[in-house]
Amino acid sequence: MTELRIAIVGFGKIARDQHVGAIAAVPGATLAAVASRNASLPDLPHFATIEELLDKGPPIDAVSLCTPPQVRRAQAVAALRAGKHVMLEKPPGAGVAELDPLIAMAREARRTLFATWHSRHAPAVEPAREWLAARRITSVHISWKEDVRVWHPGQAWIWEPGGLGVFDPGINALSILTRILPSQVFVTAAELAFPANCQAPIAAKLTLTDIDGLPVAAEFDFRQTGPQSWDILVETDQGRMTLSRGGRIMAINGKTVAEAPDEEYRELYRRFVTLAATGASDVDLAPLRLVADAFLLGRRTIVEPFVD
Repeated sequence: MTELRIAIVGFGKIARDQHVGAIAAVPGATLAAVASRNASLPDLPHFATIEELLDKGPPIDAVSLCTPPQVRRAQAVAALRAGKHVMLEKPPGAGVAELDPLIAMAREARRTLFATWHSRHAPAVEPAREWLAARRITSVHISWKEDVRVWHPGQAWIWEPGGLGVFDPGINALSILTRILPSQVFVTAAELAFPANCQAPIAAKLTLTDIDGLPVAAEFDFRQTGPQSWDILVETDQGRMTLSRGGRIMAINGKTVAEAPDEEYRELYRRFVTLAATGASDVDLAPLRLVADAFLLGRRTIVEPFVD
């Protein structure tokens, strides 16, 4: 198998903590370079921008865009025009419509565009989907609460337009929801709490449903301290199914039936290698559409300023 030579563009916390190790662990993938204004890796070619990487860098086949969503579209365009496969960290963009031209570019260039949803690759997600497929779902409740100072320290972009605020983690829950439910859901109402000094929400409550009226409620909060909460509870005609730890653990009526170590990012790169082998793309925008609709339908309140 020919190695897929990948450059990481944007070298922040997630790239360092997740992407580097995942690439090293996946057969058929190799990290060839890093493009970042403020960070590098020893013994790897480093460039300040993607333009410099594409112009002066070593031979590469693909880029993994780990930059803030506000700048990914232009970077993806540059990479596709240079004939590279493109992986997009979540969320895939700052808006929904900007992805359509990228999908068309990738198709015309016969290059892969991969919009990743890492939480869908948590080990209990597929067992949960299979279990729910054979049962009648009566309600869903999501509680996704974490400490922004732990997961996004000093990252001012997350509070700017397009940064998503609390929907940056919340979209992980929505990516799981749209994977495990057998029916398509949509937002009917939302409450969004904006810090007085920020352009993105720090907390949100969503009401969703499907065409048959399934009640779905979601609570997202960036102000959680102590233990973090990444839980989805699904009531069915055959008991309660719970996904906890962000999709790592599945329980039925309180009894654990599926649990495994986290290999989400390794699974992403395994998928990327497979897609790139044929130039196929994988771009599911359902989670991003739900976030966009929450902004459209959301009732906004102003809360105390956020100080990092």
